[in-house]
Amino acid sequence: MNGIIHYILDLGAGIFLPAIMILLGLCIGMKFKRAFTSGLTLGIAFIGMGVILGFMFGVISPAAGKFVENTGFKLSTIDVGWSPLSAIAWAWPYALALFPLQIVVNILMLAFGFTNVLNVDLWNVWSKILTSVIVVSITGSLPAAFIIATIQIIVELKSGDLLQKPIERISKIPGITCTHPMMLQGILLAPVNRLLDFIPGLKGKRVDAASLKEKIGIFGENSVMGFIVGGSIATAAGYDVKGILTTAIQVATALTLFPMVAKLFMQALSPIADATSNFMKNKFKDREIYIGLDWPFLAGSAEVWVCAIILVPIELVLAMVLSKMGLNTVLPLGGIINICFAPVALIITGGDLIRMIILGTMVTPLYLGVATNFAPMVTELARQVGTIDIQAGQTIIWSTLEAPGFRWIMAHAANIINGDIKGIIVFAVYVVLALWYYKYMKKVNENINQVA
Repeated sequence: MNGIIHYILDLGAGIFLPAIMILLGLCIGMKFKRAFTSGLTLGIAFIGMGVILGFMFGVISPAAGKFVENTGFKLSTIDVGWSPLSAIAWAWPYALALFPLQIVVNILMLAFGFTNVLNVDLWNVWSKILTSVIVVSITGSLPAAFIIATIQIIVELKSGDLLQKPIERISKIPGITCTHPMMLQGILLAPVNRLLDFIPGLKGKRVDAASLKEKIGIFGENSVMGFIVGGSIATAAGYDVKGILTTAIQVATALTLFPMVAKLFMQALSPIADATSNFMKNKFKDREIYIGLDWPFLAGSAEVWVCAIILVPIELVLAMVLSKMGLNTVLPLGGIINICFAPVALIITGGDLIRMIILGTMVTPLYLGVATNFAPMVTELARQVGTIDIQAGQTIIWSTLEAPGFRWIMAHAANIINGDIKGIIVFAVYVVLALWYYKYMKKVNENINQVA
């Protein structure tokens, strides 16, 4: 049985999630042709987005590595991206238990009215597994790992409830929300975003991709901005003229293609969302039920990619500065284009590019600090399960870790069983922020409803 489940999961999100959506469509009464076409289009969108992301990482990561190498900095922790960490998580003996746990918790919360989100993003259950593995490594307690995983499942669903209206406003796709763990960062980002209102010149002024084009003309185009930033990174890396121009046109290509592929998500998801809404209205009277999904359907917003690209040199400089201070050992490569930050920043700021970049600059030390802290533990786990070969004296990590603050706080809060007092203190502060965030997003939703 385990082998069958692992085989299905190894197919990847581009196959696994569309299959789930086809089955969901058939269960809620969609005709086979429409369900299959929607699911197939969703698969094409995921694969297309993955191809462009892989292409973009392949362009930016070598340039970033070369830039740091030219500065003479030696960073011992290699950012390997999410895939090796996923392999480490799935090697955990209790990994498959998280599947029924997520499904049961979701069904119970729906049944008792604690959420309006049906999370079909089962492929990303590995994120809960990774959290569990981290908790076990820090606390040595299996029950603590399952408790924290359950909390993550619940908080992801509640986050999906809170963010549905802002997500629909930005994505223009009704009936869906995002249950990816990256959205949990809103608890930390929203208070800082609110504080930015008190900085002269920021409150009441929103600079998104469209307004940027109006202000700076051709330089606000995705393609032109990608060309400029890509060329700048290649120049800093010491590339020759051919390398600079090649990198520039490649980044421009990626930023041009992202919105095109993202349109496929709307084409795929709208029929399923409509059918689900009609079905659930008959089952849950006076309630709207939303489909919880992975983040790529938000990739059509140009702000995501403009922000992520502009943050690349900022992340590299901060990595080196923090290294000098003894606070960072990570060379950000696999996560150098921080797709775990930009989508949630898009939602929290309403697509304000200036605020997104400010928040990204402020939160990067958190990413690097948590990654540095977790690196020895993750490296030891990788050696134990044998999923990746690691040279002596070297450590590995994924620099973005989706929701680094949440994982660090929850793991150390659970470590109260071993006398970790600092963890429970930070957890208490986090709970206060979470309650503020809940009330804040409720007001945001009320404002959206009034405008609608």
